[in-house]
Amino acid sequence: MIKDGKYTAVGKVDEFLMRIGRVVWIEGEEVAVFRTSDGRLFALENKSPHPKGGPLAEGIVSGHYLYDPLYDWRIDLETGLVQDPDHGQVRTYPVRVEGDDVEIAV
Repeated sequence: MIKDGKYTAVGKVDEFLMRIGRVVWIEGEEVAVFRTSDGRLFALENKSPHPKGGPLAEGIVSGHYLYDPLYDWRIDLETGLVQDPDHGQVRTYPVRVEGDDVEIAV
């Protein structure tokens, strides 16, 4: 996770549907943004940590986990860590809400 980056506005909170991923581009980075059922927002690199890769934005969100749409790996949205029995990690990005604007740092 990047701790001190430049934040970029990527849309309004209500543009991010709950439990549905959305792809945004920030400084050449393809980022998948997820809003959980409790309203929290998370941003991950839109690339599966599986050796064969693939997009994550179409994954299924359950609680604070994302299920990889191609390989069904369970990924912690906060840390990007793949859960046992699989292994790996996805790059995560800090997200903040300023008013109604969603901002992500890369």
